[in-house]
Amino acid sequence: MKIENLRTEKEGSRARVAATVTWEDCDRPAHELYFETEEEFGKGLTCNPHAFLVGCVLPAMHNGEQRLFIEGEVCPELRENLITAMHWVRHWFYEADRAIVTIEAKMKTGVQNGRTPERTGMFFSGGIDSYGTLCANRLNYPEGHAGYIRDGLLLYGQNIESDNRPETFAEAYADLSRVAKDGGVVLIPVYTNIRLLDDSREMFTVNHGAILGAVAHAFSRRLTTVCIGSGDSIPGLRYFNKLFFIPPLGSHPLLDPCYSSSDVRIRHDGLSISRLDKIKMIAGWDLALNNIKVCGPNWPGKNCGQCEKCVRTMLGLVAAGALEKTTAFPLDDVTAELAAKVHFKEPIYGYTIEQDYLELIDPLREKGRLDLVNAIKEAVRRGYHRKPSFISRLREIDSKYLAGTLSRIKRTMRRNAPAAMGRS
Repeated sequence: MKIENLRTEKEGSRARVAATVTWEDCDRPAHELYFETEEEFGKGLTCNPHAFLVGCVLPAMHNGEQRLFIEGEVCPELRENLITAMHWVRHWFYEADRAIVTIEAKMKTGVQNGRTPERTGMFFSGGIDSYGTLCANRLNYPEGHAGYIRDGLLLYGQNIESDNRPETFAEAYADLSRVAKDGGVVLIPVYTNIRLLDDSREMFTVNHGAILGAVAHAFSRRLTTVCIGSGDSIPGLRYFNKLFFIPPLGSHPLLDPCYSSSDVRIRHDGLSISRLDKIKMIAGWDLALNNIKVCGPNWPGKNCGQCEKCVRTMLGLVAAGALEKTTAFPLDDVTAELAAKVHFKEPIYGYTIEQDYLELIDPLREKGRLDLVNAIKEAVRRGYHRKPSFISRLREIDSKYLAGTLSRIKRTMRRNAPAAMGRS
């Protein structure tokens, strides 16, 4: 893989940094990779080679590229960190003989002149982990501290399977800007097509932490530390075997810091706080409580109140005594029938969310909601007895041995199907 023609340009009213990504060892088209933001935040955006390197290294490895050549100077600390990241990813997700990509770049020999003043940001999605990160930050950091979060990055283009209409994102940005301002944060919209390098489900599972790390480096002229809210927690481990560890995933406490350089530190934040404790903190912040955005199919639009993530969040709000206080969901209570419909998607690479449900059992029992307790127990029981399907085994084979070839064929057939039907 080669990353060349790094450049700064304008795209309409937006500031943009871009580069040309060319594959060398697999049959994939060249990609014009970009990061954009609105003009008022353009001074913070920089054409940093680190942004493109972090975003491309795992897709290069996944698709069998032997090297990654990039124009510009690269921090040797980041290069070493990315080699560590690739080793973790190979250990977790691939066979032991999967090649580590060789990074070819000129190494920086010293600290840059005019170093960016210390400033901390976070990824601000409107989800439970995002709000939990900000709430905990306000409890733990005084305003004068360098770790006090001052900026939030709202990312468009990451969740391809969600509601990607520009008008939906614009409405969400307006809603979340009010919440961010109330929390003392400047909300910065970010637009990128990085996910299109390899838009397979398996690649996103492996790469989504690196996507966030890439965006953080694109704003290295403004930010020196960026927090990624943890989706798991150490308290959640108590529901499993004592030797159980936080399962492998693309955003992970062992992986996210590997996207740090000497200029930008990436923090995997909130690991000591359970999801229910985050919900309890959010319940005391009215503006955030009324602007929770967790719906997988509709993010960052309105919550459907029916999908697994909506139901899981509503159950948490019931346990916290806050569901009837929020307008973020179409329902003010969860019935046993709705909870019983919860179906845990078959996990990729061992990722599970059962602990989020298990921690709700005691609080719901204390509230007399035995109907919900029994529904949760049954859903978890079904999840534990779940057997890998033929499709999941095929996905794993495709990812490990075929570099996603079958997934690409499937997507191509889906894109071409309407045209073929029109000709018949």
